Amino acid sequence: MTRRIDIGLLYSRSGSYALISEACRTGALAAIAEVNEDPRDLVLVPVERDPGGNIDLYAPLCEDLLAQQGLRHVIGCVTSWSRKEVIPTLEKAGGTLWYAVPYEGFEASDHVVYTHACPNQHLLPLLDWALPAFGRRGYLTGSNYIWGWEMNRLARERIVAAGGAVLGERYLPIGSAEVGRMIEEIRATAPDFILNSLIGPSSYTFLAAYRALGEQDARFRPDRCPVMSCNLTECELPAIGAAAEGLIAAGPYFRGEGRFGSSHEAAAHAAVMELARLLTGRPGAERLALPALLEGAAPGIVDPQTHHTALPVLIAQVEAGRFAVRERLAPRPGDPYLTHPAPPRPASLRVVS
Repeated sequence: MTRRIDIGLLYSRSGSYALISEACRTGALAAIAEVNEDPRDLVLVPVERDPGGNIDLYAPLCEDLLAQQGLRHVIGCVTSWSRKEVIPTLEKAGGTLWYAVPYEGFEASDHVVYTHACPNQHLLPLLDWALPAFGRRGYLTGSNYIWGWEMNRLARERIVAAGGAVLGERYLPIGSAEVGRMIEEIRATAPDFILNSLIGPSSYTFLAAYRALGEQDARFRPDRCPVMSCNLTECELPAIGAAAEGLIAAGPYFRGEGRFGSSHEAAAHAAVMELARLLTGRPGAERLALPALLEGAAPGIVDPQTHHTALPVLIAQVEAGRFAVRERLAPRPGDPYLTHPAPPRPASLRVVS
């Protein structure tokens, strides 16, 4: 007998991070279609809710999915702010969020599965690669919420530990385009690199302004002072345009490594496929809390202790409008609290121009 299992999709199709949401939604819906085409004892039915980028709607819409619709699994959320907004609702209803976006770590919830990268899989390997290559004097930008704060805190610690210095650190409200002060500080301090943890239009405006600065002054061109990111992927390149050229990013996946358009799409697809695997052949498993669901199944991609996944580390640079991989590291388990030492890295040469 085929079981019908409703799963929630909680993505904002408008607002500051709509492009990321659309990429995640595309991956999730593609996986649902694949599951339903494959002979199994279940059919997945998406039940969608759209917060429209309004942070105040995430928890109520998540509660609607869990309490009113009666489902227990939600694929969704983009910002860490929205993820943290829904965790109390998940705890109350016994639900599970499958989160498919890179995040800042220092979280391990019994109600969240993290299928994208955390800092030991993106930020730290990126800095370990970049500091010897470009120099140890950084400028840090970020959107004014937990992602920006924590990414820059970790970056500052890593840079200082390497004997470097942070020459400036500046935040913008989500959606703000007031990047002028950042650009002027960068011009004045002339760092070796910039870590960009802005999101959405704030990031696009900053990159356009920085490209203009580089056209005026060769010190700020990508070969001398690159912009680096852990959250920009192919899904946002059309919005950035030519200003993306030379951007360096870290992530577990880039287009060309497989069939997905971006790592967001790949991570959301992986979330649905793993959920389907955990539910197949187990009537009633869709009602189980996450620890029990994992305990009763054959090992899969989710670490039963941290609820993170092992992912490869790729460092890539935009070249002719596409990400070209510059460094490829072996898969490493998600380590949200940075409790394990990083694998050793071969020495690299510094870029001098």
